[in-house]
Amino acid sequence: MKVFEDYFSELQADMVAICLEYVENNADEVYIYGSYEPKMYFFDFFYRVNGKVVHKHQLNETIEESDGQHNQVFDVSRERQKSALKIGNNNLKLIHKKCEEFNKEMPTEMKLYYNVKQNSLKANYKYALVYSNDDELLPDDIFDNWFEEVKENNE
Repeated sequence: MKVFEDYFSELQADMVAICLEYVENNADEVYIYGSYEPKMYFFDFFYRVNGKVVHKHQLNETIEESDGQHNQVFDVSRERQKSALKIGNNNLKLIHKKCEEFNKEMPTEMKLYYNVKQNSLKANYKYALVYSNDDELLPDDIFDNWFEEVKENNE
């Protein structure tokens, strides 16, 4: 019989799978941000590829040219980005549904870090409101701050 943690882990694994599929399994690390604060879900992700920390729309900047030829060109079209974000958002909604079903508290923030080579997932959760009690802060801001932090630590 499945317990809450099984559902929770499966949904997180699905988020990782979506992000890996988006980058065609060519990332060193995947960073996934999900948040839920009353009535608002937010999902986004970024990568470390070839030593560079990049947003999902910047993947082609990580390609090393050999003999003037691009080895691979990623599909970073708006449609593809929207589709990946939609699936991630749906996973957050499903996690929320399972939290309610099992009478568990829904995290207000989930930061998932997936190391591709080691096949290891680390997660940090927050349960306090992060942005909805702040007039200036939006989930994009928190995501962007995390991106900048990771990028700085990577240089």
